[in-house]
Amino acid sequence: MLQHFDPKQFINKKIDPDKDYGTPISKNSGTSEQLITLHIDGVEIAVPPGTSVLRAAALADINIPKLCASDNLEAFGSCRLCAVQIEGRRGYPASCTTPVDAGMQVTTQNEKIGKLRRNIMELYISDHPLDCLTCPANGDCELQDMAGAVGLREVRYGFDGHNHLESEKDTSNPYFSFDPSKCIVCSRCVRACEEVQGTFALTIDGRGFDSKIAAGQDDAFIDSDCVSCGACVQACPTSTLMEKNVIEMGQPEHSIVTTCAYCGVGCSFKADMKGDKVVRMVPYKGGAANQGHSCVKGRFAFGYATHKDRIKEPMIRDSIDEPWRAVSWDDAMSFAAKRLKEVQAEYGRESIGGITSSRCTNEETYLVQKLIRAGFGNNNTDTCARVCHSPTGYGLKTTLGESAGTQTFDSVKYADTILVIGANPTDAHPVFGSMMRRRLREGAKLIVADPRKIDLLNTPHLKDAIHLPLRPGTNVALVNSLAYTIMSEGLEDKAFITSRCDDKAFIKWQAFITEERNSPEAMESVTGVAATDVRKAARMYAEAGNGAIFYGLGVTEHSQGSTMVMGIANLALATGNIGREGVGVNPLRGQNNVQGSCDMGSFPHELPGYQHVADDEARGRFEAAWGVKLDDEPGLRIPNMFDAALAGSFKALYVQGEDIAQSDPNTHHVEAALKSLDCLIVQDIFLNETAKFAHVLLPGSTFLEKNGTFTNAERRINRVRKVMPPLAGKEDWEVTVALSNALGYEMSYSHPSEIMDEIASLTPTFSGVSYARLEELGSIQWPCNEQHPDGMPVMHVEDFPIGKGNLAITEYVATEERATRRFPLLLTTGRILSQYNVGAQTRRTENQTWHDEDVLELHPHDAQERGVREGDWLGISSRAGHTVLRAVISERMQPGVVYTTFHHPGSGANVITTDSSDWATNCPEYKVTAVQVEKVTQPSVWQKNFADFNEKQQGHLRSGRRNNETAKQ
Repeated sequence: MLQHFDPKQFINKKIDPDKDYGTPISKNSGTSEQLITLHIDGVEIAVPPGTSVLRAAALADINIPKLCASDNLEAFGSCRLCAVQIEGRRGYPASCTTPVDAGMQVTTQNEKIGKLRRNIMELYISDHPLDCLTCPANGDCELQDMAGAVGLREVRYGFDGHNHLESEKDTSNPYFSFDPSKCIVCSRCVRACEEVQGTFALTIDGRGFDSKIAAGQDDAFIDSDCVSCGACVQACPTSTLMEKNVIEMGQPEHSIVTTCAYCGVGCSFKADMKGDKVVRMVPYKGGAANQGHSCVKGRFAFGYATHKDRIKEPMIRDSIDEPWRAVSWDDAMSFAAKRLKEVQAEYGRESIGGITSSRCTNEETYLVQKLIRAGFGNNNTDTCARVCHSPTGYGLKTTLGESAGTQTFDSVKYADTILVIGANPTDAHPVFGSMMRRRLREGAKLIVADPRKIDLLNTPHLKDAIHLPLRPGTNVALVNSLAYTIMSEGLEDKAFITSRCDDKAFIKWQAFITEERNSPEAMESVTGVAATDVRKAARMYAEAGNGAIFYGLGVTEHSQGSTMVMGIANLALATGNIGREGVGVNPLRGQNNVQGSCDMGSFPHELPGYQHVADDEARGRFEAAWGVKLDDEPGLRIPNMFDAALAGSFKALYVQGEDIAQSDPNTHHVEAALKSLDCLIVQDIFLNETAKFAHVLLPGSTFLEKNGTFTNAERRINRVRKVMPPLAGKEDWEVTVALSNALGYEMSYSHPSEIMDEIASLTPTFSGVSYARLEELGSIQWPCNEQHPDGMPVMHVEDFPIGKGNLAITEYVATEERATRRFPLLLTTGRILSQYNVGAQTRRTENQTWHDEDVLELHPHDAQERGVREGDWLGISSRAGHTVLRAVISERMQPGVVYTTFHHPGSGANVITTDSSDWATNCPEYKVTAVQVEKVTQPSVWQKNFADFNEKQQGHLRSGRRNNETAKQ
């Protein structure tokens, strides 16, 4: 029987993602018309060119023993266990390194091959302790499995191999241990670190029986360059590298596939379970976004889900100065509904609103905006995407006609030049950062536009890289000078412009962009970037076969964020880098469901699917489905809510899963607004900084406790599957339904799949999405409708939703936040690998090992000028406030620029950021704050007050819990 293999079957789940096929899908895989036919053990098989014999056999369910081979690593051929016989060839070649040939006759098993394999396995076993009964990997050990597969029953050489000698176990990493006595030096961990992660933290030290795996310069794992992605642990075929959770809890008994709730990559994981307890999270090879890789957060930092700080019962209070009272769900809903109704009765229909979270599922954010529009009767709904990527929606909608990125992550494999602007993928999107690094090691060129040197510039074997260290706030000046160079030097794609771009818009843009004021020479004094480097970068991007742009919050969180997004799209349009693999405009979304929260209509001017509230036809569909009349006027944005609260006209707020008191700028302003509310309802898993100002605290559920979907940065809709029951008894969507019903607007759903069905019926880009289709395809990239029933991985292949691409005028307007004599430095902010956003989750895990406080990075010149040494307390002042952080002196900074993160609430990073914001969307200008820095001896007044207030609120929480326990007794 002839067996065919389609390379795309792996993604379509016709190939088992849980099976290891020995070697990867060949990069040169052809179509079904280009298959090679061979015989393996008499079975006729057809596979693409470049496929290894080992993989071809596995696809036909002919299993050849192996140890060094894995389908996420390049073929290595060191263990020789996969030796086969090939007619007409001498010896026993390794099947993992032997590509198929037409007409090849392969024998995988006979007496000679069996003896050879047993001899090889004997040598491995003799160098390995025989403690299978007590080994934590028993039942999940490839060495044990392969010994059984080759029929090894005795070892003639004894068991006194080198690795049996007492070797010190390395337990320095908080999540896994390294036991060198169990190591068979197969090198899979080393290769995984190099090929999959790209960190090169592991090496093989010594030769022969003296060979051993070493981290760094024979360091402890915690002191090496290891980033704890888990690739080495996953690759290890023995218990040498082992999760501490597995050692403690034993082997898991079943698995459930779900989606990570950290960054916008949207990695798929198998939650390996014992009962309803998570033993480990294993990256799922069938996940199209991560393809079996992970980072330290998704792989290991899931312990927050069962942390002692979890809110497990609803709580209410009349004033924030009072202790909490634990109540039943019904009582909490009655209390909240009564307060909301009282506020509206006194202050009017527009006096209340709500904020959705990018950490919640599509179904949950959809219900919150539905509650606000249909239950509250207004459009005062906004989302935390306002403070990160709202300029992406505005800028891409204006130029390309759709508010989302154009490509798959996988597309980067085909990029020849990669332009990264205002993003740090290896820290903020580490799995995609690893994918990007792999492409750079293969020869792609790199351009980084960032005030700070990012780790991507240190990629091993990187050949061509340009760093454009622009001054914070000058993004638009830089992108205009790049475009000027392209147009003035004739590097544009004339054919693409003629066929795909709007003529009138292009003519106007060309006249504007080629004005001398936009030249690299004219802008050099503005950006601080040498004109020669700008011209070199422009040529590198424009002359590439495929040029891809990836950008992050360093683009959007500016006063000209929307302008910059349009400038990026202009670059792609002018060079024809749109509509195929390896190119595109790719926003790297910060949180797990930023894209989804925008798609679901969380903004005050848009219904789900980016349909404007003033569109009578679109609004009419929602009115018919929801059974109410909807407001046709946009509601309040988050900054407007704060201002209206302080003015006395906005008095109640429902916040689901978002911590605006820590994440939003100008903390003094936010806290004052929250204190002025008559009713603040917070739904979250912990008592976060916002909840300390709340009157109603509703327990939230983690991603492990719910069903639903997330949409990642590449528009990929992924299933979230419940692996354990919610600690407080309700999933988040059920809480919103209960609140809506208490208010008198009836909602009725039995499962999130029904909510998705409603979304699909009202949202054209989701019309073909259902849980059944997601189960069938694994994931779907919207738009998914009649025209694109399986989704659309690459957008704008033939046209744009607006017809033709619109090159927009992008005037550079200097930010008001500029260095002065009073505030001579510019502060910019970002993220770090081990922590996530406001840190509520990661701070409650062992990730604290790597980053237990926010610090201030500054250049040695600025430190010397101020007499600052490493670790000194530094007072940081801006026109908004004052805080204190410890100093880290770093060559990554440029003189005049300082940097910090915002993962720890007590750092007060957003005490000093101002209320400057993007002109089009009100996205805060986190990336540019004029500050002064000086040595101090103690924390700031705000930090002391914060500590006192925090202790008071924690006391209120403890009191509420004690009273609840007493009542139960």
